[in-house]
Amino acid sequence: MTRAPAAFAIPGDIATLTGGFIYERRLLEGLRAEGREVAHLRLGAGFPDPTPAEMADAVAQMAAVPRDVPLIVDGLVFGAVETAGLGRVAAPVVAMIHHPLALEAGLSEARRRLLFERERDNLALADHVVVNSPHTAEVLVRDYAVPPARLSTALPGVDRPGAAPAPVAPPLILSVGIRHPRKGHDVLLQALARIGDLDWQAVVVGGDHDPAHAAELDALLGALGLGGRARFAGRVSGAELARLYGGATLFALASRYEGYGMAFAEALAHGLPVVACRAGAVPETVPAAAGRLVAPDDPEAFAAALRALLGDEAARARLAAGAAEAGRALPRWSETVAVMSAVLDRLAEG
Repeated sequence: MTRAPAAFAIPGDIATLTGGFIYERRLLEGLRAEGREVAHLRLGAGFPDPTPAEMADAVAQMAAVPRDVPLIVDGLVFGAVETAGLGRVAAPVVAMIHHPLALEAGLSEARRRLLFERERDNLALADHVVVNSPHTAEVLVRDYAVPPARLSTALPGVDRPGAAPAPVAPPLILSVGIRHPRKGHDVLLQALARIGDLDWQAVVVGGDHDPAHAAELDALLGALGLGGRARFAGRVSGAELARLYGGATLFALASRYEGYGMAFAEALAHGLPVVACRAGAVPETVPAAAGRLVAPDDPEAFAAALRALLGDEAARARLAAGAAEAGRALPRWSETVAVMSAVLDRLAEG
């Protein structure tokens, strides 16, 4: 069966190891694998803070897409591109929103307001909006006036583990997320410092969002005296990440906000009990039977949850079983692709 062509506008390096880029790379690969010709528009890496040249190039590339070819636009671009420029695009536009840009951590109020208003205005121009979670859909309907009829939810897929768990000693607390303020690695470090009397090791996997925040985290790691027991591993290979998931006892990530949280889904697929925060989509991604959720920005509560699970093997086993059950219910990537594919076919049919 010949599928209608499409285009996909993505900023920067699609091989970047963050949830959003992994999601879009798997979408692009999956759409092409089903026989669909999908042009990859490689936009500037500066989004959502593009240079004037990157903004002009993005508008020019998107405006050049034929009016009968649906165009998927990555959320970092869609929420930040000038509304007048987006209005020049003749192709049917699919906004791919992971979470609204105004909900990012560390923004000034002026910057937050600008991003909110621009994304709201741009969403009014979208022919359809695809989101990664029911939570993000709810936010867009409630706060951005997106009609539910123009929304589709495509949960990220997961790859099932290829090997049985093999927990290491001392117990490994694994965290996966780029070193960005939103991920709450500072909260995790402060929590770990409060359970130093217990036996554990910790690894945080993820690249650096910016050098300044990375330096702050490195300094905090040293100041708390955790250097011998916790480490930032940076980016690792897929094989190494699988090894870490397989060897872990707990998964812990203190995110201040998540539009979905692909690392949590990966932890569930590996049957790992989760310690996290009640923030954004995390409570709907991590069911109560699979983890302990505490308030955001509360190192004391986060430490208490870690302590409780490290010290209670029976509780860990119950949550591990709950995590494995939840993981089995998660979609495969083919199901994620099918949602987007159906949207593209409807738009291509007019």
